[in-house]
Amino acid sequence: MKNLVSIADLSREDALYLLDNAQQLAQVNDREVKKLPALRGKTVVNLFYENSTRTRISFEIAATRLSADVINFSAATSSLSKGESLKDTAQTLEALGADAIVVRHPMSGAAHQLAHRDWINASIINAGDGSHEHPTQALLDALTMRQLVGSNDDLAGLKVLIVGDIRHSRVARSNVLLLSKLGASVQVAGPATLVPAGFEKMGATISNSFEDSLEQQPDVVMMLRVQRERMQGHYMPSEREYTQNWSLSGKRLAMLKKDAHILHPGPMNRGFEISSEAADDPRAAILKQVSNGVAVRMAVLHELLAGERS
Repeated sequence: MKNLVSIADLSREDALYLLDNAQQLAQVNDREVKKLPALRGKTVVNLFYENSTRTRISFEIAATRLSADVINFSAATSSLSKGESLKDTAQTLEALGADAIVVRHPMSGAAHQLAHRDWINASIINAGDGSHEHPTQALLDALTMRQLVGSNDDLAGLKVLIVGDIRHSRVARSNVLLLSKLGASVQVAGPATLVPAGFEKMGATISNSFEDSLEQQPDVVMMLRVQRERMQGHYMPSEREYTQNWSLSGKRLAMLKKDAHILHPGPMNRGFEISSEAADDPRAAILKQVSNGVAVRMAVLHELLAGERS
């Protein structure tokens, strides 16, 4: 495997291999010396056209833990602000020695262009492209779910509910594709204007009632941030109405079964899509998702740049 642009790039066996490898690599983070020499001499460039905290930093830590050299490239402080094209930027980075480019871009399909046009030879990892996909987020979510339910294999039989701004969520798309591939039952829920019908073709069922979805006793509830920055129209009611109908708080939190788990890809808007009570609930595994991000991205970088499977 040379690139990771979409969950569609992965077979079920590929996904399980990455999750198994990530589980092993997570042990490195518990060592006194948090280093492996696997990618010594390799250079990883984080090319981010959008702001990011968790994703960029976890890729940086992951590459560093594998002994790669890391360059963080911000659009706001580079030639990109002068109008340089994506193609020219990528070719420049490769000429400077990049072996892998981790790209986040507001345009859906940007990572696919870099990976599949004959522009560069460096490996491309999609760290989020518009409203399209975010494959490493889905992988870290799946790893978190495996740990929570104690599975060493797939997620067959797990009931997952993803709630909120489904339309604009690359996290939702990648999760539906991956979780379905791993045997989970996935339902997406949100206001009708924020849940496009295409998700049924990806393997999810659709609901427009949070309460009805919770009555089905999901094992995992993943809350999503409303992405106002991607909205070009009136997709949702007032913030107050949205919070009343779609926030995980109060009565809805009480509807969760005792052994359910709460996830959120971050950043969270406490008091909007999720209450502080829910975010701090013992069933919330949001910080576990963050820590698993490093292990998953280590596994992806190792797979693309070391090129060895044991």
